Amino acid sequence: MNKYFRILALVVITSFTFGCTGQPPGESLDIKGSDTLVQLVADMAQTYMENNQGTDVLVTGGGSGTGIAALINGEIDIAISSRSITTTEIDTARKKGIEPWEFIIARDGLAVIVNSDNQLKNLTLEQIGAIYRGDITNWNQLGGADLEITLYGRQSTSGTYEFFLEHVVNWQQTRKNDYSPKMRNMEGNKAIADAITADPSGIGYIGIGYVTDKIQVISVARDTSSEYISPLEENNIENDLYPITRPLFQYTSGKPDKDSLLYAFIRFELSESGQDIVRRSGFYPINKDDRAQNQDKISDIEG
Repeated sequence: MNKYFRILALVVITSFTFGCTGQPPGESLDIKGSDTLVQLVADMAQTYMENNQGTDVLVTGGGSGTGIAALINGEIDIAISSRSITTTEIDTARKKGIEPWEFIIARDGLAVIVNSDNQLKNLTLEQIGAIYRGDITNWNQLGGADLEITLYGRQSTSGTYEFFLEHVVNWQQTRKNDYSPKMRNMEGNKAIADAITADPSGIGYIGIGYVTDKIQVISVARDTSSEYISPLEENNIENDLYPITRPLFQYTSGKPDKDSLLYAFIRFELSESGQDIVRRSGFYPINKDDRAQNQDKISDIEG
C-alpha cells in the first residue's frame, strides 16, 4: 500500500469510527494538494477529529498544482501547497468568481541530501544549481569521489519541483534554465529519500519532515563568501538564515466564514496545539512574519 492510500485510509477509518459514536453528524472538509504537506495535515486532521467528534476531514495528495486546480474548480475546501499560488492561477480563479485566501501553516528548510557515504558536507547554491542544470556531472568536480552524479527530483506537478527550479536551478542566472533531462522525476519526498539511501552517487531535495538518519543533509551557503548553514537547526529556519527556507501554504476559496468548520480547522492548525504537531512532523513552526500575515486575515474574518 503506497503512502497516499495509507494516509487516505487512516483519515477515512478515523472518520468512520467517529460516525459510530452516536454523535450528531457534523460538517466535513475536503483538503487536497502538496505531497510535502499531506502527512503533516493528515496528522492535524486526525487530532482535530479526535477532539471534535462528528467532523470529517479528508486529506489527499497529488501535488500543489493539482490541489490549487481543484480549489479553482470548486472541488475541495482547502488546497495545500509547498509554493505560493501563481499570478496565472489567481487570474484563473478570479474569472470563476473565486478570490484565493492564503494562510501560512508551517515552515520548511528544503533539504539537499546525499548518500551517507558521500564525503561532501557543504555546497553553495550555485554549485547545487549547476548540478541540477547538468553543468556539473561528476562528484570529483566538487572535490568528491570520481563518480557520476545521479539526480533525483520531483514531478512537474509538485510545488517543490517548481520552488527548487526557481530558487536553486535558476539562482542568479541571467536566463531561465531547466532541470537536466537526466534528472529522475520521483513520486514523492519519501521516494527520493529511499533512492538516496541506496545510491552512493545520488543527490536529491526533500521537505525537512522527510529527513532520516540514513541520509546526509548538506549545509548550504548563498555563495563562496557566505557561511554554510544547516536546515536541521530551527533557528536557521525561523530567521531565514538557511538559503532554501520556504513557507508552506493553505488556500481557501474566498474568506472563510467565522462560524464555519473551515475556519475552526485553520485556527486549530495555527494554534499552539497545531504548531506542536508541525514540530512532531519534522517541520518548523511559523515565524513572526507568518503570524503577522495570518493575523491580517484573521482580523478581517473576525471583524
